[in-house]
Amino acid sequence: MTVAKAKPQKAEQDPQESALRLLARREHSRYELAGKLAARGFARDSVDAALDDLESEGWLSDARFVSEFVRYRIRQGQGPLRILADLRQRGIDEAQAQQALQAAEVDWQVQAHDVYERRFAGEPPRDYRERARQMRFLQSRGFSAEVIRRVMNEVGKI
Repeated sequence: MTVAKAKPQKAEQDPQESALRLLARREHSRYELAGKLAARGFARDSVDAALDDLESEGWLSDARFVSEFVRYRIRQGQGPLRILADLRQRGIDEAQAQQALQAAEVDWQVQAHDVYERRFAGEPPRDYRERARQMRFLQSRGFSAEVIRRVMNEVGKI
């Protein structure tokens, strides 16, 4: 019987090094990164100093994070309400989030219709119960009631 040896874990003593490792994987907001570093046991003062350094060097940018996040979520088929809520949860202010959504120049009705087509293969609802289920699906994806109403009118009446 062989015993697997555990790999020795390198203890990261520098919050900046730890933050760079996280940023190498994907973009993070300053708020997200601060939370992850605090969870790893770094002092708040050292975390703030490290994040300030990373921002000044261009490694950390909330604007870049928001832009990437919005593009990614649009490709996933999410609507503006869901994207805004997720950005708020990641510590991004409302004005910056709204600006990024406007810069994306998305026709949300077309986006919602594409999501509907992918999920329901373009089949109109057979009854009111199915119509309500389809509408809840689009609502959970973050589309407004007005956009959902228009999409449901496009796909057909019951």
